Amino acid sequence: MPLRKIATIGHPVLRQVARALSVEEISSYETQTLIDDMIETMRDANGAGIAANQVYAPVQICVICIENNPRYPYKPNFPLTVLVNPLVEALTIETFRNFEGCLSVPNLRGEVERFTHVRVRAVDRNGGPLDFEVKGLTAGTFQHELDHLNGKLFVDRVTDTTTLCTWVEFERHFQAAFVDRAKALVAKFGQ
Repeated sequence: MPLRKIATIGHPVLRQVARALSVEEISSYETQTLIDDMIETMRDANGAGIAANQVYAPVQICVICIENNPRYPYKPNFPLTVLVNPLVEALTIETFRNFEGCLSVPNLRGEVERFTHVRVRAVDRNGGPLDFEVKGLTAGTFQHELDHLNGKLFVDRVTDTTTLCTWVEFERHFQAAFVDRAKALVAKFGQ
């Protein structure tokens, strides 16, 4: 399975609202190959997830997998999940400040408010229904990936631009405090 090139901020494909896929399209060789390539591309880049438009395919697919990720060592593990035509719904008004990064916005981080509890509905790569809830830090990962499918990047959600920083400066000045917040969130929600 080949790795796909990842679109970076400024490319118009990242601002497109991805189109939904039909049942026939989901089962097609092209879509199944795209999903396999997305998984490999995400893993190769140490991403926690990737959306199809990040690999120049503006369709409603994203994949999420967190397995002892060296890029995000504070994130709890979450099994490989393929979402086709996903929807996310906040189940609370409670939010948390998530210090986010993105494969499409290399070397930049910033704080984004994310809901602590969401419901995710989609179909899997075989067209089967998915309906589940995620909480805490993991809920932020799902919201981030679904934003991509709506043409949004995390930088669009940064309300305090003074939190924008490079990865090096994040590690030097903000990582310790954020990891403490992240661990408290994981302890509270288990995710």
